[in-house]
Amino acid sequence: MISFLRTKLSLSSPLHKAPIFTVMDSYGSQRLVALAQQLRFYKPPSLSPDEIEDQNIEESSGKVVPQVGFQESATSIVKDPERFRPNRAAVLICIFEGDAGDFRVILTKRSSKLSTHSGEVSLPGGKADESDKDDFETATREAKEEIGLDPSLVNVVTFLEPFLSKHLLRVIPVIGILTDKKAFKPIPNPAEVEAVFDAPLEMFIKDENRQVEEREWMGEKYLIHFFDYETGNKKYLIWGLTAGILIKAASVVYQRPPAFLEQNPRFKFPKGASNDTVMR
Repeated sequence: MISFLRTKLSLSSPLHKAPIFTVMDSYGSQRLVALAQQLRFYKPPSLSPDEIEDQNIEESSGKVVPQVGFQESATSIVKDPERFRPNRAAVLICIFEGDAGDFRVILTKRSSKLSTHSGEVSLPGGKADESDKDDFETATREAKEEIGLDPSLVNVVTFLEPFLSKHLLRVIPVIGILTDKKAFKPIPNPAEVEAVFDAPLEMFIKDENRQVEEREWMGEKYLIHFFDYETGNKKYLIWGLTAGILIKAASVVYQRPPAFLEQNPRFKFPKGASNDTVMR
């Protein structure tokens, strides 16, 4: 399997518009105000001209699944437009302040009735629609469809580097701040979501309740991280693309690396890769 591969990203590119910030009071507590000020200055690496061209390719609709993935900048991207260009999607990393003053993130458990990846944990999100103005709109639109999260409740603050999913889908993580948690009343779409829950963001850079698997792809060894989490007498396993994105998000928010070895590979796409290719 392949994981989330980081690519370089410019917030000024067409689908990465710089977020418009409202007055700081809209961010709620002083901790959220400070976090918003910190994150608004986070800028992923700039895109090369070829990568900017890649990002302007029209993409089809669909859903993001929590596959194993690595940050895309660790990968050698094929430049030949006739060989391969990944489709585009966005997920929402929605952060709020918990009762204990910790930063928490909203997650979902996919419906057990789905034919693929049933019961897995994921971030709200999906593939871009042609009508979406930018990645923020993609992420918040999908969050509203999946869990009933009103986009007006979320203040976007930044984007992370894109990740590449197992199905060669370029996934843009969008970080938003939910200032009024009580205003959000989850309404899971039963066709897609079985449960909505939240977890402490900091757990994804701690070496606790974590397992790891070593795998190999085209001669490159890499690690897949699995996080066990229990809340309300329910147990969840967070792994793959979702875990990888949250490791990166937590590292950015808390401004420190994880307390464990990530060991991201330097993958190359196989010859003849297409949007139907699945990395195993």
